[in-house]
This record gives sequence, structure tokens and C-alpha cells, in this order.
Amino acid sequence: MRRPLRVLTWHVHGNYLLYLSRAEVEFYLPVRPGRPGHSGRGTTFPFPDRVRDVPAEAVRELEFDCILFQSQRNYVEDQYDLLSEEQRALPRIYLEHDPPQAHPTNTRHPVDDPNVLLVHVTPFNDLMWDSGSTPTRVIEHGVFVPDDARYTGELARGITVVNHLRTRGRRLGVDVFERLRAAVPLDLVGMDAESLGGLGEVAPSELARFEARYRFFMNPIRYTSLGLAVIEAMMIGLPIVGLATTEIATVIENGVSGFVATDVNRLIDPMRELLTDAEAARRLGGKARSTALERFSIDRFAREWEDAFATVCGRSPLERTLVSPCYGACE
Repeated sequence: MRRPLRVLTWHVHGNYLLYLSRAEVEFYLPVRPGRPGHSGRGTTFPFPDRVRDVPAEAVRELEFDCILFQSQRNYVEDQYDLLSEEQRALPRIYLEHDPPQAHPTNTRHPVDDPNVLLVHVTPFNDLMWDSGSTPTRVIEHGVFVPDDARYTGELARGITVVNHLRTRGRRLGVDVFERLRAAVPLDLVGMDAESLGGLGEVAPSELARFEARYRFFMNPIRYTSLGLAVIEAMMIGLPIVGLATTEIATVIENGVSGFVATDVNRLIDPMRELLTDAEAARRLGGKARSTALERFSIDRFAREWEDAFATVCGRSPLERTLVSPCYGACE
């Protein structure tokens, strides 16, 4: 029986890595305390057994089939610090989580290598980056939420989920959040949310159930790829309110699954209507969930990643063993 592919990567975005671990691939995470991206599995997310820690100093002793970079630091520094010359010649994928932030259209991607596959998480990212000679592929997000995390909407309030919103400025929309919170009741959840009068951090394993009580999800972010928090809220069944910028403009249909606009003032009345009409909110949230199930299926996501790994490694994907998504009790 053919063994799964062995991929070295880093713990950069915990939620994304959890969803990526649905692919039938063995992932190895370097561990070096105090160095960004080297925290290994950690204890926050319920990774399956095929996600494995390895001491950073032992990486050169292991055999891998592929290297998956997830940040510029991984590509520019970590590969030379951790990998042998032979390992640096292995098939390589660079996973780009974000759109360019220096200039939206004229930024050259740090990877310019025809022998590396550049994977973007949204078509918007692929559109905006200048990828040079590097071949690109889009693998849109796939998510799952606990089976018992379904919209109830009994709280006539909106919820926003952003970490460190106060210090991340206009790109993440701190001014948009404060402007809308002055007009409608909004709760903020995330790291350091208390500094903006928010509720603080909710454990990832409990966040979906926590959100399910709210009437709608409000996303204030001006410029990003497409936040996993938005898709997770859709999967729960919350209607989405946000800015009609970047990829979200292709996901949310006005008056059907939520409301998006570039004029912040035009979002206030729809949010007030959602607060007063619980049944309309439930109806829009149901459509948001249907959209998420169709476009952001975790099984589609896992299959596409298995195909990407197999392609760069010159192998056909293994036959998949379907396992029910889990959160908090993976075995």
C-alpha cells in the first residue's frame, strides 16, 4: 500500500492548518520555542494524528516529499536555516494567504520561480499579485463547524470577530467598526477586544456556538483575501454584513445572504432591519449557509490540496478515506 505524502510546513494560521489537515497527507511542523511559526501543533486546535511535531534541529534528518511555505519568513529565512541542500531541492509550494499590502496591483510576489507552485486562497489574491514566472493555482477555502453550531439568533445584536482590531488600523476597519457600533448594537470578539470595549477572546472550539446566538455577523475589513471568520459564520447560518471589497463581493448577495456596500452608511438600515425582523435574518442566514456548503466544502478543499501535492510530487492522489469533520474530539 502506498504511503501518504510527507509535507513539511509551519504553524502560521491555526484555523487554516486545521482545515488543511483534512487532506490525507502527513504534515510535519518544526518546533523551536520563541520563533514565529515554530510552535508546532500547540494545544488550541484539535489536529489529527497526521499533523506531527518535529524538533527544528531534527528537520534535516527526516525525509519529506514536499515543502509547503506559508509566509515570506518561511521562504526567505527558515528554509535556509532548517533544510539541507537536498531538502531545498524538493518539490515546493508557497501558500499565499493574503493580497499584496505594499501596493495593491504592482507588488511582485517574493517567489519568482517557475519550479514553485504558488497557491492563492482566493481568485482576488491571484488577480492582484504580480506572480512573475511562478505558476499559480487557486484553492478556495474549505471550512467546517460543529454539528450543533447552528443559527438561533435570539440575541438582537451583531457580532464582529477580529483579533487585535484596535492596533490593526484602517485595513482591518477599526474605524468602520466603531462607526457602525455607534448606530447599532455590535459585540466584538477576538484577542485584545477588551481594549475596544469588546467581549474578549473566545476559544476556537467554542466560537461557532457562541456566534450562533447573534442576529448577524458584521465584517468591517476593508482589504483582505476572504476571512475564514466570514465563511465560518456563513456555515453556521448567520447573515453577513460587510464591505463590498475584495473577494467577499463575489460571495454575499445583497438581500439574499446578507448586505455588502462600499458606502458604510448604506449598511446601517439593513442591520437595523435584521435586528427587528428575526425571521428575515433567519432566511438570509439560511441562504448564506447554503452558499458556504456549496462553495466552501471541506471535502472539495481537501481533494484540491491532495491534487496539488500529488501534482508537484509527480504522483496521483491517494484514494480518500472520508472522515466526518470534528472539532474538539478528533481521533
